[in-house]
Amino acid sequence: MTRRSCAIYATGIVCAHLLIVGIALVVAQVFQTMIHSRLKKEITLTENSRVFEGWKNPPPPVYMEYYFFNVTNPEVFLAGGKASLQQIGPYTYREYRPRENITFLENGTKVYAVNPKTFVFVPEKSAGDPTVDIVRTVNIPFVVVMDQLSSYSFFLRPLVFMTRTVHEVLWGFKDPILTKVHSMKPDVDEYFGLMWKKNGTHEGEFVFHTGEENYMDYGKIDTWDGLREMSWWSSNQSNMINGTDGAVFHPLINRNELLYIFAADLCRSIHLAYVKDVEVKGIQAYRFAPPSDVLMSPKDNPTNEGFCVPAGECLGTGVLKVSVCRQGAPIVVSFPHFYQAEDAYIDAFEGLNPNKEEHETYLDLQPTTGVPIRACKRAQLNIILKRVSGFPKTRHLKETIFPIMFVNETATIDDDSANQMRTMLLIVTLVSNFPLLIVGMGIILLLVLVVLFCRNRQKKTAKDDTAYTQVSDKPDEPSATQANQPSRNGSYIAMSPVEAQKC
Repeated sequence: MTRRSCAIYATGIVCAHLLIVGIALVVAQVFQTMIHSRLKKEITLTENSRVFEGWKNPPPPVYMEYYFFNVTNPEVFLAGGKASLQQIGPYTYREYRPRENITFLENGTKVYAVNPKTFVFVPEKSAGDPTVDIVRTVNIPFVVVMDQLSSYSFFLRPLVFMTRTVHEVLWGFKDPILTKVHSMKPDVDEYFGLMWKKNGTHEGEFVFHTGEENYMDYGKIDTWDGLREMSWWSSNQSNMINGTDGAVFHPLINRNELLYIFAADLCRSIHLAYVKDVEVKGIQAYRFAPPSDVLMSPKDNPTNEGFCVPAGECLGTGVLKVSVCRQGAPIVVSFPHFYQAEDAYIDAFEGLNPNKEEHETYLDLQPTTGVPIRACKRAQLNIILKRVSGFPKTRHLKETIFPIMFVNETATIDDDSANQMRTMLLIVTLVSNFPLLIVGMGIILLLVLVVLFCRNRQKKTAKDDTAYTQVSDKPDEPSATQANQPSRNGSYIAMSPVEAQKC
């Protein structure tokens, strides 16, 4: 066997082994299963895990942008006309939200933590100075007192609207109406602000699943303020505390699943559905957003009937009354500018322009790790205004869900974390696709084998086609001189005479 034949046989054997092993690994998904198993063990809320420090002190900066609706024609509205609203803002604050008092429970399968939030004003990202800029908006203390304590109407000055600085409306001021009520009901705070006493405080005590027992439970809420379910709403399903707090999600997310978040400020759980694939800082992600059925009217989505309190008293599509968890205040939440809400709520005002780009809530998640890459949480605060007997200023009012302000809470992965994420995903991709590399090498060797075989076949054919013909040097009639010489037989091969062997 020649060297060429040995090389062909060796190449064929190696090629066959690579193809068989590679295809077997691809079909069995051995490396992918190994990587997924490693991710399930690594992504847990345990002290030695890679994600724990990021969960404890989130590195991406979180910004809270506050927008207010300034009422430009209060007299027209009080006379029964349509209110004209002017959006002002944003007034941007950097939000710091470390987790504190972390305690592991039940052999490390659960973890307790509180999440105090601190806000610091960021002038370069703001439209103005909140201590200077003035906003005219609904006099919320008056409306709340009017709604709940109508017996005190004899000393209330009927001012449906108030004019205050943005800072006062947001962070608090001493209200004259509440001061009067406080004199008779000391448990009523005399200060009012949309974020009053919320700077440096937390939204409750949480116990989370660490994901040690089941990776699908990673980050899910076990209890909130000691509760596994709420009691505000009128159905068991509506009272359920589902999902995570929105900071983490289980790894290996697929496009067909629904993700659940418990929003303490909304007093309920909501679900998110897949929207599309996106890319953030070179990282591929899935975008999830609340579908239209989350705030859909019970007429169109019967599962939302449990959010009607009292039972049967339901609002329309796109709004949710949260009085049950706001000390009875007639507060309603929605998406900004009544995005995804009924036209009647939008058409009741001038100046509203709902659109998906500016007003949709969404979450971009890296599907392999479940890490949020970018988030935009947008919610609007509204109050119910209606005619109340004993208050002449309200006699022309139609029941209206009046917009006060909305917030845009945003976070995007920082550059350092993005670099680490891209490196990790590259390693995961290479290891997961290693069987494909083996198959690729097998295919390359197969091509080499074909080339060697063809070249060898061509050379063999060329040899078989070469003719070797004997040529005699004896003339037809030998001369006399030759006759006297001994007889010699010979042949010419390649024009070279070869003497015949003597017998």
